Amino acid sequence: MENKKRKILIVDDDSFLLDMYAFKFNQNDFEVYTFLDGGEALKKLREGLKPDVLIVDIIMPGLDGFEVLEKINSDKLCEDATKIVLSNKSQQADIDRCKALGVASYIVKANSTPAEVIDEVKRILDGGNLAKKIK
Repeated sequence: MENKKRKILIVDDDSFLLDMYAFKFNQNDFEVYTFLDGGEALKKLREGLKPDVLIVDIIMPGLDGFEVLEKINSDKLCEDATKIVLSNKSQQADIDRCKALGVASYIVKANSTPAEVIDEVKRILDGGNLAKKIK
């Protein structure tokens, strides 16, 4: 996959963070798709977008991140994608719920720099230990 850009889909209702992460992932040779709400992301996935990585916030208006992940799983959308949660919610119950939904990593926004988020995504894609962040 060295010559092929990896596709990443990011869903977050914070347009500033979305733009910043899009810029940073583009700089790191990712093809980036961003959505401000889960419904639009699901629509694009149903239309055939097949990302390598899906990053979802939990707290969003409309469909929250849990609902987005549940729909992706029940509708068998992007089954091969690595699912990552990037949220400020840090309760163990939320982390456990995401783990049950097949999330490979749960990153708390307030505790991670953009560089650390990108490093975590690369580590997972390169076959790193998936249990590092999600317990």
